[in-house]
Amino acid sequence: MLRTLTALFPALGSRVQGRVLPLAFTALLVLVAIPIIAEPLPPLTDYVNHLARMHVMARLDVNPVLAGFYEIRWAVIPNLIMDVLVPPLVPYFSVLRSGQIFLLLTVTLLVTGPMAIHRALWGRFSPWPLLAFPLVYNGIFLVGLVNYLLGTGIALWGVAGWIALRERAGWQRAVLSTAVVLTLFLCHLFAVGLYGMTLLAFEAWHLWRSPRRSRLVADLLAFGAPFLPVLPLILASPTLGLSHEMVWESRGKLEGIYLAVELYRDNVDLLFAAVVVGAGIWLARRNALGLHPAGWALLCLGALVFLVMPRQLFGSWIADQRLPVGLFFLLIGFISPNLPGRLSRRAFYVCLMGLTLARVVEVGVNWSDLAQVSDDMTQAVSNIPRGSKILVAEADRPNSDPALVQALSHAPLIAVIGRDALVSTIFSVPGKQVLNIRRAYAELVDREDGDPPKVGQLLATTDKSTAGGARFWDFWPQHYDYVFVLYTEPQDPNPDPDDLEFVAEGRGFQLYRTQSVE
Repeated sequence: MLRTLTALFPALGSRVQGRVLPLAFTALLVLVAIPIIAEPLPPLTDYVNHLARMHVMARLDVNPVLAGFYEIRWAVIPNLIMDVLVPPLVPYFSVLRSGQIFLLLTVTLLVTGPMAIHRALWGRFSPWPLLAFPLVYNGIFLVGLVNYLLGTGIALWGVAGWIALRERAGWQRAVLSTAVVLTLFLCHLFAVGLYGMTLLAFEAWHLWRSPRRSRLVADLLAFGAPFLPVLPLILASPTLGLSHEMVWESRGKLEGIYLAVELYRDNVDLLFAAVVVGAGIWLARRNALGLHPAGWALLCLGALVFLVMPRQLFGSWIADQRLPVGLFFLLIGFISPNLPGRLSRRAFYVCLMGLTLARVVEVGVNWSDLAQVSDDMTQAVSNIPRGSKILVAEADRPNSDPALVQALSHAPLIAVIGRDALVSTIFSVPGKQVLNIRRAYAELVDREDGDPPKVGQLLATTDKSTAGGARFWDFWPQHYDYVFVLYTEPQDPNPDPDDLEFVAEGRGFQLYRTQSVE
């Protein structure tokens, strides 16, 4: 196998002594895949909610219970890649395994994309793009924004293809870029923007370096034409109706940069960032680390876009804070290949392996610990009859452990996967998802992507509507069969003994049966 790899990529031998780079790449890829393979349901904030939708989409035609609650209304929505790829896998692998395949594909694209850009830009391989491995687990990944991250991985490969075809006929780049743009639109609108911003920076540098007026029109057409279909797609999309949901905030910009390295412990994350930045400065001062001029153009343009980008855009929160992660992966591909000397390469591999191992261990340890949440939730859900209606609420004084909140906030959606239930927090916002709630139950689900009600709000609306405007939890004892209360402490008292009967509790939650269940 190694001989085949070196035969296919002869530049490897001159750069990294033949077999070291493919061996390091393979070892690192296996290493970052271990947490995903080991945990069938990783505790990523939004992930289980997405999986619940995948279960519904895969089983809707053959499950009358689900069909009674849900329906699919296909529309032009720039957030559908998981909806397209995962449900067809479910009959063969199960929804949990299909989700793991999707996550593994995302990770693979994110770590190979910088290598592809580097190869297209410099004409040879080097170890530098392996820096993507310790960054593949980050704050955006832990939030569960998997469609955007898969789109980022595809954008990386699209940029590599554009660079590789830069000196060929413009129509070839246009055809490739059109396919990339349409695929990215299916992933996420922000991924389209990330790709377009990178091409703009690269083309600006290319024009500054060699302004050839004879090819200017052809280059402009090759660059711009692939993005033209985005306009009619947006105009035909219900997502356009969310365009008024735009909020810009200055606070949180530094947090967006921090999300690129954030995991579970601030002190460990800051130490990791300090090691990477310190090593980068040390290498740069010794001319062992540089950035391609187009990379500098991308860095400047990306910083400007990041500063002016809203926090909420088209109804999507932390819109601006997603950008630094994508920029980091892109810029890794633009790092110059200068890593002289066998000793320096060996030191690089050792440090890289150590950093990646430390990150993977941190993720693995925390995921193993947080697996208790999904295990407890699965056990509690087993007490619920199939086809129940479930309301999700939060304790008035919630447990503030960020990792537990991350794992628990959407965990009740396990009831959709395990018991074909209707859950009030399932993602079904018009313009964001194609999952729709049937009319008879539409008023029982949060269609605005807001926060679950507090227990105090429930107690105030047991037999009346919310003051100032009706909400989906009004008159809840009459409409729901079960109530999950999240972020509780062990043995917290029943908040409403007249309307709720205790069923089960687990780490950070309690399950109650309402008076509507006989």
